[in-house]
Amino acid sequence: MIRSTEWNAFLAAHGDGSVLSATVTRVAPFGALLAAAPGIHGLLPHTEWATEPENGATVPVRIAEIDVARRRMRFAAA
Repeated sequence: MIRSTEWNAFLAAHGDGSVLSATVTRVAPFGALLAAAPGIHGLLPHTEWATEPENGATVPVRIAEIDVARRRMRFAAA
């Protein structure tokens, strides 16, 4: 689980629309799970892929949506 301090620090530095580099941690049929920072993960839906990302690859993404209450993020291609 994400600690409040990590989550709050990430939100203070990044908001909706922020562009950053994230690392692919897992590829699934519905999308890729990405690590934006230590302990901070989000989903890049498969509809956003130009090509399927590989595990371990670093990809540029834009934060499309942040669900603060559930501590979830959705990314879009940057």
